[in-house]
Amino acid sequence: MSNFEKATADLTKSGGLSSGSGFSEVFFNGNRGLKRAQWVFLWMFCTGSVLLSCFNNNPGNTEGINGYYTAGPKDNQTLKTLFELLAKETEPGTEQFSVIREIAVEYIRLKEYGKLINFLNFWTDAHPDDTYNAYYLLLIAYAYMQQDAHAVAALYFNRIIKNYPDLTIREESIHLASLSQLISLVEDPEQRVWYYEELISRFPDKIDLGVAYFQLAQAYEQIGDWNRAIKTYTNFLPYNGTIVNGFADAYTYAKQIVDFYNSPKDWTFENINTLIAAIKSALDSGSSSRLWSYRAKVNFFARSWSQEAADDAGMAEFSISEFMRDTRIFYASELDAASNANEAYLRTWGWSQGIPTWYLYFRKINFPLDPDIHGRWEWAGVYYGEKF
Repeated sequence: MSNFEKATADLTKSGGLSSGSGFSEVFFNGNRGLKRAQWVFLWMFCTGSVLLSCFNNNPGNTEGINGYYTAGPKDNQTLKTLFELLAKETEPGTEQFSVIREIAVEYIRLKEYGKLINFLNFWTDAHPDDTYNAYYLLLIAYAYMQQDAHAVAALYFNRIIKNYPDLTIREESIHLASLSQLISLVEDPEQRVWYYEELISRFPDKIDLGVAYFQLAQAYEQIGDWNRAIKTYTNFLPYNGTIVNGFADAYTYAKQIVDFYNSPKDWTFENINTLIAAIKSALDSGSSSRLWSYRAKVNFFARSWSQEAADDAGMAEFSISEFMRDTRIFYASELDAASNANEAYLRTWGWSQGIPTWYLYFRKINFPLDPDIHGRWEWAGVYYGEKF
């Protein structure tokens, strides 16, 4: 029987050793909010220097530190036994890893996150070739998250995926766990691009590809890489029905961008004044075909004010001529007061077929990919009825 087996047998009998860390459950259900904790950096480096002074030059030696690591309100026999066992496990391998993991489990149970961080930081520095260092750094990141030091935790997650080979513990990839946390903790879009590219290329069968494609496209959009954004939104479209947090209808959003990109865009006007003048002239002439030619050829909508998220798939069959037959359409002399630099509303009335009042909706085009189109205006839709 090995040293570890003997010691763990004694500890199990006394109830001092946990049967499993439960780390995955705790870790993945943790608070993912990002809070700034810059003070932790100073604390980390100061305690690190004190810790290193407790060790001599022999990386395998743990004498002289048990007092610090086992001190507490009560004498912790479990930690004492584990550190004694660790001193005997001088050969790298699974038994040494099991001892270190149980030490970490005990610190997590006691919520001694500072000691856990100090111990594992020392261990990874003193044993740079340890096969399990990625896992130890993951535990450090977890400890920082438990202390709401999410910015510091992100540094460790990033360090894991960029400096250490992947490691599978209990059928869970350390790199996948780290990337999953980083996309929740890091707001910088350039970093998020890299994280999502890694997730999609390396773990396509372990993630929701629809969400990953959409969020990657969002990150591309934020850094101004519109060519890649369009391509990635296109990749997202087959995943209709995907629920993306923060987006009521991610599919419609992506489809509108892709459809506009693939359209001729020959219905746009240089500014709102020329567009409104053309619309009013068409209404004065009573020509439904002329008026209809000014509409946006993609993403045009017609809905009531209460249906802003409605499916406009039926717009291809919409015919404005039926609503202008045998009637004259009137319009307000000025744009509605709700109009602004990016959107405008023109109240009109006299339409047939039930609802006489329509608000014509115009918007400034946001399409940086094409400077000749970006900033121009389009007639984008119709709202039926009076405003609420």
